[in-house]
Amino acid sequence: MDTQPEIRIVPAKPGDIPLLLSFIRGLAHHLDVGEELTVSADDLHNALFGAHPHAEALIAWAGNTPAGYALFFQTYSTFRGKCSLYLEDLYVDPSARGLGVGKRLLSYLSRLTLERGCSRLEWMVLSSDEKATSFYESIGAKSKDEWTPYRLRGDALRTIAERLP
Repeated sequence: MDTQPEIRIVPAKPGDIPLLLSFIRGLAHHLDVGEELTVSADDLHNALFGAHPHAEALIAWAGNTPAGYALFFQTYSTFRGKCSLYLEDLYVDPSARGLGVGKRLLSYLSRLTLERGCSRLEWMVLSSDEKATSFYESIGAKSKDEWTPYRLRGDALRTIAERLP
């Protein structure tokens, strides 16, 4: 008889930084963006557990095996007048895919969104990641094509920062 392992979702602790970094490397490899990966253990520790945390993380376990993670932070919608949770990363280890880990992480985050009085849970998906897009649509998520994300970084960020008084 083939039994599914119990899936547990728990908030990350400071001792989980090496595991989170491993998952982040796996996500970067999955998305083929490894050259963009510059996060260090100190960076991640400060972001999650420093004096002024910027983000939170969850770890999914399949039985006693780490199976994935979600990293998120709170934002604010002026139009709604309420907070939102923004899901920066959701990653399931290839060995745990198909066990329901992604759905459990999103279910946990959805409950947390409601418990905190937030009006929505949002995230972005790489348009070429058809499996992720299909998964998110299968649970009722809708893409928001009317907004186009923009980003300043590197030289462009430094240039505009230096131009303004």
